[in-house]
Amino acid sequence: MHYTTAANLIESFSVFVGPGISDDDVDLIRAALVIARTEYPDLDVESYASKLEDLARRVAAKAPALESRETFSALNHVLFEEVNLRGNREDYYDPKNSFLNDVLDRGLGIPITLAIVYMEVARRVGLPLAGVGMPGHFLLKHFSDDGRETLIDCFNRGDVLSRQECQSRLDEIYSGEMRLRPEFLQPISRRQILTRMLNNLKTVYLSTRNFRKALLVSDLTLVIHPQSSDDIKQRALLRYSLGLHRLAAEDLGDYLQASPSASDAEEIRQMLLSIRRMLALMN
Repeated sequence: MHYTTAANLIESFSVFVGPGISDDDVDLIRAALVIARTEYPDLDVESYASKLEDLARRVAAKAPALESRETFSALNHVLFEEVNLRGNREDYYDPKNSFLNDVLDRGLGIPITLAIVYMEVARRVGLPLAGVGMPGHFLLKHFSDDGRETLIDCFNRGDVLSRQECQSRLDEIYSGEMRLRPEFLQPISRRQILTRMLNNLKTVYLSTRNFRKALLVSDLTLVIHPQSSDDIKQRALLRYSLGLHRLAAEDLGDYLQASPSASDAEEIRQMLLSIRRMLALMN
């Protein structure tokens, strides 16, 4: 992807998650589909957004009364029986699991992408759900009128989980070394959901040393968190790895300005000095 195309991608993402947009107004589906354009630059976002509207109409037809139990039943039937959405256990780290168009086309995803489809279809039929960023396993939460909380696991076909079952999920992922804490089950914002999606993708790309794709993901993360010094530094290192030395120097300068007393500040100053010397020799 050329830099001009990357700039277009950043601009498109900003339309949905830019600083002037309240978190409640973040369009989660379209923002997630723009993330998929890191892999599919010509992806028709509106075509896939309309698929969510169609799924919502199918659910509404099965649950016209808007009673939550009936709506959950209709959601589970349409998404897990008719559409056959399911967790990709065979190839969990396939980047396709993070692209919403692939999730809708293949029916395969990871907890967070399956949850985004579920919560956004639910929202369109009048059932508000919140994302829950439990470590290693994304969930959804529903608050009933009497204040009771229901935790939903979309990776496992809409299972309703108790807190003990949440601990069991953590035990599976972290080999019994992480205890469930109350904050693990707190709702998170729409921007936090998108950030987690991007972090998942970045981890996959870094593990395969695909620095160019990781850089695109870093660009999008900084649309959400433009002042994050850690993300600025990571983008600087990715730019440097790809030979984008002038841009890397800009980021390193911004990092030092934001975090002048960071533990690695001196190391970063030396790196910046080295890049500037190199750039001077090239002029």
